Amino acid sequence: MPEEQQNELVETVEFRDHNSLHTKHHTQRNPTGTKPLDGHHSHTDPAITVSTCAPADDPAETEAKKRRTGVKWADVCCPEPSQADVVTRGSPPAEESLEQDRAVKQAAMEREVIAALGKGEPDEVMSSAFKLRVTCQDIRTLRSLCWLNDEVINFYMGLVMERSKKAGYPSVHAFSSFFYEKLTSGGYEAVGRWTRHVDLFQKDIILVPINLRLHWTLAVIDTRKKTVKYYDSLGQEGDKICETLLKYLQEESCEKRKVKLSVLEWTVHSMEPHEIPQQSNGSDCGVFICKYADYISRDRPMTFTQTHMPYFRKKMVWEILHQELL
Repeated sequence: MPEEQQNELVETVEFRDHNSLHTKHHTQRNPTGTKPLDGHHSHTDPAITVSTCAPADDPAETEAKKRRTGVKWADVCCPEPSQADVVTRGSPPAEESLEQDRAVKQAAMEREVIAALGKGEPDEVMSSAFKLRVTCQDIRTLRSLCWLNDEVINFYMGLVMERSKKAGYPSVHAFSSFFYEKLTSGGYEAVGRWTRHVDLFQKDIILVPINLRLHWTLAVIDTRKKTVKYYDSLGQEGDKICETLLKYLQEESCEKRKVKLSVLEWTVHSMEPHEIPQQSNGSDCGVFICKYADYISRDRPMTFTQTHMPYFRKKMVWEILHQELL
């Protein structure tokens, strides 16, 4: 991303957690695991001080976000001047007051994130919603260079679904990270009841987070475009996964709607490395699929890169704690 398109944070954030001096990796199924991705060796963060930035967004989306959420993380990290700010631009006292207010809000949010990533009982519940609980141990997988676990992935997907209920967003359904594994091991019969309270064909987008033991990927079914796409931050091909999900849709249509789905009208596609942002380390795949889901569920182009991952990790902590996407 060109440098001029990035909105830098107001200040550098320091994480002085003693544990971050020695990177702790978490496997997706076992948050205490330490084995790195095949062929991708993680490394200890060279500095405790982490400089972060938020990806640029278009003005219409920024204004819409303000109307939906008020002045929150995005306004603190990527502030846009209001009309009142413009009118009083020449008034030093007004500018100083505005900057102080932003600094206070940002500092409060940063302290909250740092506290959540710090010490605490592993089983302490930090957030509970969507019939899911995120504990202190779970939230710590959002520390720098740690692997996200199922609880964090599924909770974030729940937040994406919740946001989609608002006006102006595509309707979204997100499956649990255990869905694809269950489907491939037991067939349609093993997951047929997973949609007893939802009509997939009334949704615009269906998100399927997939755990490949040591790597997170995302499959996306778009019923509007009749496509099944595979998103992998390491650029690997997943057409077979798409075909498995398309077959599932056929069975779901016959079972729930008594309608035969014409596969000839559908296309499958594995996103190429040049089409989507790619990771350059062995630990951020979980964050990447969460942000894929975030941008896709807003019909927005993916403007982020690997450099935004530290910012996204902290932002996700705040969003999970407050059960709201910014």
